Amino acid sequence: MIRLHHCPQTRSMRSLWLLHELGEPFEVQIWPFDKSLRSPDFRALNPAGRVPALELNGTYIWETGAITEVLCERFPSAGLGRDVQHPERAKWLIWLHFAETISQHSAALTQQHVVLREDSQRSPIVMQLEAKRLEKCFAALDGELGEYLLSDFSAADISVGQAVYMAGHFARIEPFPKLAAWYARVTERPGFQAALPGAEKLYTQDFYEPWP
Repeated sequence: MIRLHHCPQTRSMRSLWLLHELGEPFEVQIWPFDKSLRSPDFRALNPAGRVPALELNGTYIWETGAITEVLCERFPSAGLGRDVQHPERAKWLIWLHFAETISQHSAALTQQHVVLREDSQRSPIVMQLEAKRLEKCFAALDGELGEYLLSDFSAADISVGQAVYMAGHFARIEPFPKLAAWYARVTERPGFQAALPGAEKLYTQDFYEPWP
């Protein structure tokens, strides 16, 4: 049995997209993005009190990179992973974890634009710096991309694609043509579309301008 504990428009969307691509049966339990994640019930799944948490045949797994590696190893026939002997293994791992580099900047901007309620609590310097750091991540991707991050579509595209989806609320991808073309390609996939949020959204705006 596979059950994903998920909050819309958070890192757990990365695991949800992967599950849709794997084509294996799974369940989703949606949690609100609030203090319930710090409840004893949720901390029994993920002691850090964060999503995602994945139940896999009685085992609890958290951290999206770990979830991705475990699922790709468990279901190798999907072709989304790269085993230890594969010549693309190192690049697969690099991109898999580069998604977190992007996400840490998006998380800082989410706090600034979404979580903090008053302008007096926000930092224009943090907003501008973190948006520029996202643009540097976009530039790094733009310089490396072909049709996909590796020779064909893989979980690396899922991890980075979801990270860019989040980051796109704070930095424009249009100035990076290879990135924009790749992002359009991977987000057309049914797996990505199925992982998109419904009515419950963390972000009320499509784009948040850096502080003027």
